[in-house]
Amino acid sequence: MSATFSTAIVVGASSGIGEAMVRKLAAGGTRVAAVARRQGELDRIAAAAGGNVLPFAHDVRDYDATPALFARIVAELGGCDLIVYNAGVMPRVEESEYDFGKDREMIEVNLLAGMCWLDLAAAHMEAQRKGTICGISSVAGDRGRRGNPAYHTSKAGMSTYLEALRNRLSRYGVRVVTVKPGPVDTPMTKGLKLPLMIGVDQAADGALALMRSGASEGYVPAIWGPIMWVIRNVPSTIFRRTNI
Repeated sequence: MSATFSTAIVVGASSGIGEAMVRKLAAGGTRVAAVARRQGELDRIAAAAGGNVLPFAHDVRDYDATPALFARIVAELGGCDLIVYNAGVMPRVEESEYDFGKDREMIEVNLLAGMCWLDLAAAHMEAQRKGTICGISSVAGDRGRRGNPAYHTSKAGMSTYLEALRNRLSRYGVRVVTVKPGPVDTPMTKGLKLPLMIGVDQAADGALALMRSGASEGYVPAIWGPIMWVIRNVPSTIFRRTNI
């Protein structure tokens, strides 16, 4: 099964995987609405894309503004075949730091705002009986690791939410895809030494390949599938003693 997209919305589009996906979709002829906070970065991406990118500055935590913006984008694009929720934050958290402000930011940006956008897309696509919803989750959501509890929670929540949407929408011809990248070299991971880190273009290519393949979920790159199977099956009594 192969999917092509005439129109797409990418939320979290001003850098990293989101920017790469906007570039690649636009280069393939898709009209893309690029949504992010930084107007200047969006304008730069749109100018380089040669007319296929429409920039929309928006803070994803402005939940009250999201429904009107979603409707405006769909009207200006002339539809919505694909939506990708990629917005995310991961502030540094020290070993003995318990900062609710940081935790709240991660849950709001990584999960709640994604639910706000994707609920709107789900209702729209259910009504039209077609479309693809994609959420960029993470290998970080597969296990509760010690380094950043709220980040892992936000990604676990996103993965579960996407699975539930998939179970609800599949009967209406709507696909829901969960993409779980390993570490990606983005501004969010700058300065971190993480295993098997890949570049944004490889991550975007992997995500788009999953969307076009008909898969429901997948790891990017695929090597993380067997790695995370092992990690998920380590008993908790052993896992808590590790620094994974």
